Amino acid sequence: MNQFCSKVLSCGHYLPQKCVTNFDLEKKMNTSNEWITQRTGIKQRYIAEGVNETTAQMAYKAAQQALEIADIKPDDVDMIILATSTPDHAFPASAVKVQALLKANNAFAFDMQAACSGFIYALSTADNFIKTGGAKTVVVIGADRMSSLVDWHDRTTAVLFGDGAGAYVLQAQAYSPHQGILSTHLFSNGMQYESLYVDDSNCTNKYGYIKMDGKLIYKNAILKIGQAVTTALNANNLSVNDVDWFVPHQANQRILESICDHFHIPYEKMIMTIADHANTSAATIPLATYKGIADGKIKAGDLLVLEALGGGLTWGSAALRFG
Repeated sequence: MNQFCSKVLSCGHYLPQKCVTNFDLEKKMNTSNEWITQRTGIKQRYIAEGVNETTAQMAYKAAQQALEIADIKPDDVDMIILATSTPDHAFPASAVKVQALLKANNAFAFDMQAACSGFIYALSTADNFIKTGGAKTVVVIGADRMSSLVDWHDRTTAVLFGDGAGAYVLQAQAYSPHQGILSTHLFSNGMQYESLYVDDSNCTNKYGYIKMDGKLIYKNAILKIGQAVTTALNANNLSVNDVDWFVPHQANQRILESICDHFHIPYEKMIMTIADHANTSAATIPLATYKGIADGKIKAGDLLVLEALGGGLTWGSAALRFG
């Protein structure tokens, strides 16, 4: 039996200074506010610029805020995980930059890459370190600068993404079956690798450009996220009615609405930030959590189910009692 469970103490966030609306994109590419909104639900996104808004810098600002809210000193942090697909460099990990900026001198830090599912993967990893006594206080961050991966001449992908960062602070507490992170569930299917990937051939930017089979991703998102949600509920003998808030990866409003319809989740229980943030990849879930808290929806003691699907394909879910 586990001696510890992972309590989620706080959530922090960072969004870049520059906001780009659909109307701004109308001036740059063959698209329109109506076309984007009808197909995605997105109305705006935030775009990082310059050396003060690298992935590591955004991650640091989100983590710093989360630590301040939790009233945890950086020296008390012993582990930092940064989920990202857009690290500042191939190596070392951007997480160690975050460690240095925080002055978390007693921590060890590393990056994790599972595309849009990255935050769920990182949360699961942190939870298992805590349960086994390998860490006591962990900062889990999702941060991505997706604007560095999009071809701004391709309206099918460029309109979908934005930049940002979000962070949770986790801390070990005495085990309780009904507190903290109740369970996490991870899945992948490499046979669908090419349905969503970054093509670095013939590209002059740092990483390459996003390539996506939109119809296949749409179909998989509904089925596999639904599977992940059902798995989390069944693992904890819960029903949809027991959950206070569903906090999904924010990829497309039509996907979120279809998940609600297929799995009988009330719309009013779904935290949706896609209109304001677009798809920020690994950052979407903590950003949505922060927005839910700021809007007075998510409160201490609420039961949350988090879910995501990303390139790989990877997908997963987590059930947790917040605060």
